[in-house]
Amino acid sequence: MTLLHLKYAVKVADVGSMNEAAKQLLISQPSLSAAIRALEEETGIDIFKRTNKGVYVTAEGSAFLEHARFIVAQYDYIEHQYVRAHEKKKRFAVSTQHYAFAVCLIHLLQPQHRSHCP
Repeated sequence: MTLLHLKYAVKVADVGSMNEAAKQLLISQPSLSAAIRALEEETGIDIFKRTNKGVYVTAEGSAFLEHARFIVAQYDYIEHQYVRAHEKKKRFAVSTQHYAFAVCLIHLLQPQHRSHCP
């Protein structure tokens, strides 16, 4: 069981659909289903009841997800407090050479600006 498995289970429970959870997690639905099935096999409980209309949290799953949400929240807190807080902001810049003739060309194409160029 990994933190990623817990995050997957929490997302599926929140949206009530494997397909929608997979879209939001940016993974394929079969990969998400396999991860959830592996988590259920490892824990020995059925976290979700699968139907044609979606997935529903079982009674055992509800207790499990309560703990999973706590763990995920604690991880997010630690990451926010200690990891992201010390990251340097990344900068992105684009530079180009200024060509005076290009500016004049634009001005020449616009009649109201023709007086600005030689």
